Amino acid sequence: MSSETSPHKPRVAVVFGGRSSEHAISVLTAGAVLRAIDREKYDVLPIGITTDGRWALTADDPERMAITDRQLPTVAALAESTEGGVVLPVDPTNREVVYSEPGSVPKALGEVDVVFPVLHGPYGEDGTLQGLLELSGVPYVGSGVLASAVGQDKDYMKRVFTSFGLPVGPYEVIRPREWEKDPAAARRKIVDFAGEHGWPLFVKPARAGSSMGITKVDGLGGLDEAIEEARRHDPKILVESLLRGREIECGVLEFEDGPRASVPAEIPPVTAHDFYDFEAKYIDSADGIVPAPLTAEQTAKVQELAVAAFEAASCEGLVRADFFLQDNGEFVINEINTLPGFTPISMYPRMWQESGVSYPELIDRLLQAALQRSTGLR
Repeated sequence: MSSETSPHKPRVAVVFGGRSSEHAISVLTAGAVLRAIDREKYDVLPIGITTDGRWALTADDPERMAITDRQLPTVAALAESTEGGVVLPVDPTNREVVYSEPGSVPKALGEVDVVFPVLHGPYGEDGTLQGLLELSGVPYVGSGVLASAVGQDKDYMKRVFTSFGLPVGPYEVIRPREWEKDPAAARRKIVDFAGEHGWPLFVKPARAGSSMGITKVDGLGGLDEAIEEARRHDPKILVESLLRGREIECGVLEFEDGPRASVPAEIPPVTAHDFYDFEAKYIDSADGIVPAPLTAEQTAKVQELAVAAFEAASCEGLVRADFFLQDNGEFVINEINTLPGFTPISMYPRMWQESGVSYPELIDRLLQAALQRSTGLR
């Protein structure tokens, strides 16, 4: 077939790693995505962002993007150079990606048609990368700037949900200025919250994921250490009361006729851990139950709430919505994740697999939706 009649194969830049505490989880996700992308249909350019923010050209080697002997992977270990950097021009008329090293002539890597950002946490999932791609005029998978920012900040996420009438649990926020101005008063605010809602509490960073920096606090004795741990990840912290009930998750995926919900999943109690923390999720691989053993009415309700949360935050592409099914039979939404994990044990692809959308089809659907969606106001 001549070059004139050969169909153009879209070029996908898979951007992963990043500066957040979820760096390694992003590398795991990238490995799974790179395995799943149909190479007959797409050209792929893996770009890793190191923990210090350098955009690096990396090997297209998913096997090295895995946990080995309980050791987490990093972009630095995958980068082809310790100094070279990838540059995406902030110019909507030019999608040419350039690679340069000190003392060498910059090398053009070709144009990128779509970006698949698999960054988790701040500096990637929170609207910052999405803003860069909007300025560059490059289509990308997932939610835009506003929805990404709302989905990252649990404080404003809950405020948005409340304004749309979605059920959320009791919470309190300690902002950076409050802590810097009067730590004792900020601490008293948490103690007063515990007095009203009872112990235990969960103290967590307001803008982190993958259960990073979260501590379950059973009383005053562990409070200071929990605050310090949360603030190590984010100067803004969130305090939530314990909601007794079952942990239920539901995936949302955008189809041609709008967002649809997957079958829900249940995260069973993790006996070896105090709660579903980082180690339970990624090291010890706690198994979720898919589909969740719910009644037809409960399944319909959580699917309805998941789509409502997607719409309330103006999301695009995909979302994983996390709920508690309380002992009184009512659902409470805990949070949404606008770029959920795509690791082999991640719940989002497992829920869609059970809903009839295979892993490769899921990746393809997300890429096609991004290619058909313009950047800018929409």
